[in-house]
Amino acid sequence: MATEDLKQKIETVNTETVKKINAADPVLVDIAPAGEVIPRMRDRMILHSGPPVDWQNMCGAQRGAMIGAVLFEKWAENAEEAEKLLEAGKIQFEPNHHHQAVGPMAGTISPSMPVWVVENRAFGNRAFCRQVEGRQQFGDYSDSALGDLRLWRDIWAPSLRKGLLQRGGLEMKPIIAKALTMGDELHNRPVAASSLFANAMVCPMIEAGVEKDNLLSTINYITRHELLFLALSMASGKASVDPAAGIEYSTVVVAMARNGTEFGIRVSGLGDEWFTAQSPRVNGLYFPGYSEKDAGADMGDSAITETAGWGGLVLAGATGILGFVGGTPEEALAYSKEMRQITVSTSSNYRMPVFGFQGAPLGIDIRKVVQTGITPIIDTAIAHKNPGYSIIGAGLVRAPMDCFKKALIRFGQKYGVGRTN
Repeated sequence: MATEDLKQKIETVNTETVKKINAADPVLVDIAPAGEVIPRMRDRMILHSGPPVDWQNMCGAQRGAMIGAVLFEKWAENAEEAEKLLEAGKIQFEPNHHHQAVGPMAGTISPSMPVWVVENRAFGNRAFCRQVEGRQQFGDYSDSALGDLRLWRDIWAPSLRKGLLQRGGLEMKPIIAKALTMGDELHNRPVAASSLFANAMVCPMIEAGVEKDNLLSTINYITRHELLFLALSMASGKASVDPAAGIEYSTVVVAMARNGTEFGIRVSGLGDEWFTAQSPRVNGLYFPGYSEKDAGADMGDSAITETAGWGGLVLAGATGILGFVGGTPEEALAYSKEMRQITVSTSSNYRMPVFGFQGAPLGIDIRKVVQTGITPIIDTAIAHKNPGYSIIGAGLVRAPMDCFKKALIRFGQKYGVGRTN
């Protein structure tokens, strides 16, 4: 195929790819143990964030989270036993993205952890995300950190599930659309969305007859958890983008994920192949007592929010987040303008008041990234470089250019051309 013909083919296909994302209708339909709902999940398996990684190359925070998950499942009595099991290969671990799932930071999902289940009713596919919290997912495997997971498993998730089933599911699109007009970017700042979600769930839990003590505990949890909706935006993003994967000739990115060792992307027209580079360091703000010397590299599946057109791509509309991640309103505006240069189109559902209610940038294009030299900007949190710590900060990070260059070279090889832009 001649270069100009190929270029036109790609443009046409990319337009159709983004139309699929725009057509998505994510609905929260269940909250259930991962082992019951996630495809191909087995006993003695832990899912993790990012592209594939083995124990020897796993970063400190992800190792700590793995130890925590083993202890949570009671596969070992203490951290030393858990580490021995993991070192010996007695616990199988695979990327969340290989199982229609996503997870924040270390992203660890074990069989008995309840996960949010979001169904894309436009296409019938489902996606899953674990609970968002600030301890075990960052590598803290202390008993008090695991206690939060037990409360989620035993009280909060079952109570929310009863309310959710009482109301027959909860549409995510209206909440996401409204939250973007209220100062959220749905990654590090889902404050408005979390409040909207809590408001929608209180009455259904009461109507479902949730026992009083569990009800009060759960209401207290969801009304105070400002990052609660992050897991829902992640699952909604994954459910929305997955139908756009596997489209021949499409150069649209359908996954960005980091495991603290490598940053990886997947591209629609290149199937399930990962294109990786070293995970970058985060430029951010640290909690008291911590500094850059304590930080591990970037980590988490939460960049699915940017892949879906939120997060750093709409930072200009969420300047309240800058007190958490650093930067200025002028920089935030510039970031969102940049992101419009590397995306195929804009969202027909999610709009930005700061840009006169134009749609959010949508459909990161590997050709445009390489051509412009602009890589996606991502809001993120910061984990410690060693196991055993909770969150230590938050900031902004750029996806590595090498991922996009490798993907573009592979695209040229697959479709028989030397130049594709």
